[in-house]
Amino acid sequence: MAAQKVRSRWKCDPNETIVATIESVLWAQLRPKRDGVMARPPPRYACQQCGAVANRWSGKCDACGAWNSIVEETPVTITPKGLGGGAKGRSLDLVSLEGETEDAEHLPCGIVEFDRVCGGGLVPGSALLVGGDPGIGKSTLLLQVVACLAKKGVSCAYVTGEEAVGQVRLRARRLDAMEPRIVLAAATSVRDIVSTLDKAGAPQVVVIDSIQTMFVDTLDSAPGSVAQVRASAQELIRLAKRRGLTLLLVGHVTKEGMIAGPKVLEHMVDTVLYFEGERGHQFRILRTVKNRYGPTDEIGVFDMTDRGLNEVSNPSALFLGDRGEAVSGAVVFAGIEGTRPMLVEIQALVAPSTLGTPRRAVVGWDSGRLAMVLAVLDARCGVTIAGQDVFLNVAGGLKIAEPAADLAVAAALLSSVSSAPVPRDTVVFGEIGLSGEVRPVSQTDLRLKEAAKLGFNNAWAPKGARKRSSGLAVREITRLTELVARLDEHAVSVIAVRAR
Repeated sequence: MAAQKVRSRWKCDPNETIVATIESVLWAQLRPKRDGVMARPPPRYACQQCGAVANRWSGKCDACGAWNSIVEETPVTITPKGLGGGAKGRSLDLVSLEGETEDAEHLPCGIVEFDRVCGGGLVPGSALLVGGDPGIGKSTLLLQVVACLAKKGVSCAYVTGEEAVGQVRLRARRLDAMEPRIVLAAATSVRDIVSTLDKAGAPQVVVIDSIQTMFVDTLDSAPGSVAQVRASAQELIRLAKRRGLTLLLVGHVTKEGMIAGPKVLEHMVDTVLYFEGERGHQFRILRTVKNRYGPTDEIGVFDMTDRGLNEVSNPSALFLGDRGEAVSGAVVFAGIEGTRPMLVEIQALVAPSTLGTPRRAVVGWDSGRLAMVLAVLDARCGVTIAGQDVFLNVAGGLKIAEPAADLAVAAALLSSVSSAPVPRDTVVFGEIGLSGEVRPVSQTDLRLKEAAKLGFNNAWAPKGARKRSSGLAVREITRLTELVARLDEHAVSVIAVRAR
């Protein structure tokens, strides 16, 4: 009886139930405001690698192909559907392109390698982004930079979101960077940082370590997400432009070596620097990727020690310092990094393969470029290395990107195959074409001058290098077959010496 009473109490007409449900749904959709507050917009899902936005969650991003990188983000406000019929915007003052504007004034910090990469120093009102692997030395580098600036009387602030103030002090004491003009703060709220710095007498240089730990309290997403990184960087860069202070941002990188967060972060800043280095080497290389106030192909070389980073004024002597006697497969390449000539050793090893598919292991060079050189050697010179394992390494942990290293790589491969070492006092450079020709490269005189300064006597170079010999005996090579013949001569001489 009790159950029948309950059912009769809640019994109603089915048609009335359907009508009430439809009315509630329509009322919820047609009423955008409730108690004066906009209705909460539906959630969206953004990829933390590329910033692509989707309507639903999935395990793989369709834009960049990254797995488990899509995170739910709830925007605070709905995107407006146009300007509508509201108030008109203010009229802009259009000026002529022809006008007088002062050149950007660079503020050198005193670390020559850092100033070289920045184009002469830091620019007031600019934003600089430094990215690199964990533990590579980004925080150490920027702490040394602000310490050098503080010694010159520049007021600096170091805001950390990853460490406590005491930890930063311990590092500064170890690096001998205890300067009274440097102020510290441990904070992650962008609102608090902007309120502290947006006033007269604020520091001239500000370090944010790191941008992935900052957050804007008007967004619901977690720190480090695409929306938070973009919004935090936008607010801090706007502050730097308004107050004329120099902003140094530390950025995390993904496992592929790219700066984490949206790609728009690199577009927003004025300068992007990558701090690179191999775990097994003490060398660190600061490379420019983007610079609105200087060149984009400069590098700075540092030596990591227990007392911090030391500048390397002559990288060529450092990279070639451990060379022993001449061995097969080792060739010295005369390269150019920005405006600086640099000599590095390229090592190659060609060995019989025990696998069905031979291995191609490359460290410090483009693997696609190696495949092209192997194909040209096979098709144009008759040197077949297809069934053998090939290992290529750039000594010292340096990464080479210019095509002028083609001839040096080919010489190293041929030297390894023929067991004939290239003469120890010889440098090699030149670009290889698909038809087997050796093409000239830029800044030949700088390459030869650097080689002569370090005691090299010979050079194998493209046509036209003899005119800029700088005291070296230059052997011009116009075709790759000439290099093969040159190494065959050395192979015969080596065999004759061994027979004695």
